[in-house]
Amino acid sequence: MTRTQDPGAADGWRPSRRRLRDGLLSVLAPVIASMTALVGLTAWTTAGAAGSPPRIEVGVGRVLLPSADEGSTPVYFRIVNAGGADDQLLSVTSPAVRAAVLRRHGSDRGAGAASAGTPIASADVPAGRGLAMTPNTVDVAVTATGRWQVGDALPFVLHFRTSGPVRAVAFVVPPGG
Repeated sequence: MTRTQDPGAADGWRPSRRRLRDGLLSVLAPVIASMTALVGLTAWTTAGAAGSPPRIEVGVGRVLLPSADEGSTPVYFRIVNAGGADDQLLSVTSPAVRAAVLRRHGSDRGAGAASAGTPIASADVPAGRGLAMTPNTVDVAVTATGRWQVGDALPFVLHFRTSGPVRAVAFVVPPGG
């Protein structure tokens, strides 16, 4: 009886060209995906966006002088977030006010005028932009503890989710100022 020997049996198993090509393609796809992700993350980090926390800066605020019969008045701040991550304004405090409430304004559907404002728990401060408080967007409704005069400087502390407390000053201005 004669034994026929397999041509690849002496050297071990030999893959065909097709199997080599398929094996190489199955390894090449994850390697290319990993390299692409690495290049993208490197570019993102080099640009300074990776891991950059929020950097909150609060400009000088304006407090409208309340009239004698009004219980509350709005305060407006310009908040800039120069960092790479979003933050949220959670609350505003001051020793010069009895109460401070964040409010969002929207237009009344039928009237077309700005609404009195709806209390909100927080206001978003987007990365690379910020929040400009206006009578048509967001403000802080405060109740005075005493009598204010135009030009008075009032201390405030704005409390942010990530950045923590930030001190600011707001000046009392006449209505419409």
